[in-house]
Order: sequence, then structure tokens, then C-alpha cells
Amino acid sequence: MKLLSVNLGRAKAVSYTDNPEGLTGIDKQPVAGPVRVAAPGPKGIGGSGLAGDDVCKRQHHGGDDQAVYAVAREDLDVWERELGRTLTNGAFGENITTLGLDVSGALIGERWRIGPEVVLEVTSARIPCGTFQGHMGEQRWVKRFTAQGAPGAYLRVIQPGEIRSGDPIELVHRPDHDVTVALAFRATTTERALMPRMLAAGEALHPEVRQWAREYLEKYGEPGGEEA
Repeated sequence: MKLLSVNLGRAKAVSYTDNPEGLTGIDKQPVAGPVRVAAPGPKGIGGSGLAGDDVCKRQHHGGDDQAVYAVAREDLDVWERELGRTLTNGAFGENITTLGLDVSGALIGERWRIGPEVVLEVTSARIPCGTFQGHMGEQRWVKRFTAQGAPGAYLRVIQPGEIRSGDPIELVHRPDHDVTVALAFRATTTERALMPRMLAAGEALHPEVRQWAREYLEKYGEPGGEEA
């Protein structure tokens, strides 16, 4: 398993974002050389965990629990065949593109060491938005991406340091529950009855997602209690 590329995006004005300022940092490009990774601060205040990477709508993006976004190169390859066009590393707005790692199959709370210093922890799944659809320029992109069920993962920074393309990725901790990124994605999008299952991930789960799961459980109880 290795880090195929580190991808950074600078804020730029586009017509397709719902950000009131009209800016987005989703257009991320691979960079050479080391990039510093550190916890950016609370959501709404902190941006990206990668130095030189812009986050423009901080009420929804960035912050400690969404410091880094990872996508598997294998998933980009699937979409290349589906869309019939080339997708470069960073095409989905991801900070890190991996090789040999099942990112959407990762467990919430799983920890990766990248290179000699950095340790990241999986927190949640990426939820597609209108800015993502505009960036991709594909009809019904949000629905198609959701149906595919391979969203990539958000991670928090456990140990800061520098990363660069080619760094090895080592799985250093795998929790004993079965809550994967893919399951969390389905629970928050198309299969809400799965919401209570996410609580098995405990404190590692993104706090907002954990709160949604608790609220669902209080309202509907265990699976089967939700009204049609």
C-alpha cells in the first residue's frame, strides 16, 4: 500500500458552487515534494489538514474531523471506465490518492501511518454535493456517485508530520467493530435504518455523524422502527 499522490487546491472562483463567496478549493492537483500535515482546528474555523490546501466553505468542509480526504486510485479507475474519460489523481477533490488500499472498505477508527511520521484516523464518508457535481460536469453526478457506494474517507490527524508521493502506507490499528466507511455512507444517504449500527464505532466516528445516529435511534429505535 502506498501514497500515490498528495493533491492540493487553491481557492478559485467558479459558477457552480453554492458558496456565497463563489470560491472553491475542490480542483486539487498533485504536488511534488513534502507537504506538512497537522490538525487544522475545529470545524467552521479550521480548514484543511494539509499546508497549502484551501477550504472555502468551512461550515461544511475541513476541520479536525475532516482534515484529510482520501480516495483509492482503484476507484478512480472504475469511474474512468464508466465515464469514458481520464481522471487524474485529485479529480474527486481528494487530498491523498492511495494505491493498494480499500479506502471505502476501511473501518471507522482505523489508523494509517503514511511515511515515517504521519498517522491518520478514519472518521467518516464523503457526502457528495452540488459543488462536486459542478466540478465533475456530469449529469446526475450526485445520484450516480451515491449509487456506486465508494465515497472515499475523511480522516483526522493523530500524529502530524510530512508526507510525499510514494510514501508507504501501513495499517497500524484496526478496531474490532464492523462499521466501514461504505456502511456509514449508506447509513447517511440511502439506508437510514443502518444509522444505529454506526454507534458501534464509538468516539472515532465523526461527532456530527455520531449525533445524527443518536438522534435517529432516539426517534425510531432499532432497525424496523422507522415509519415509511
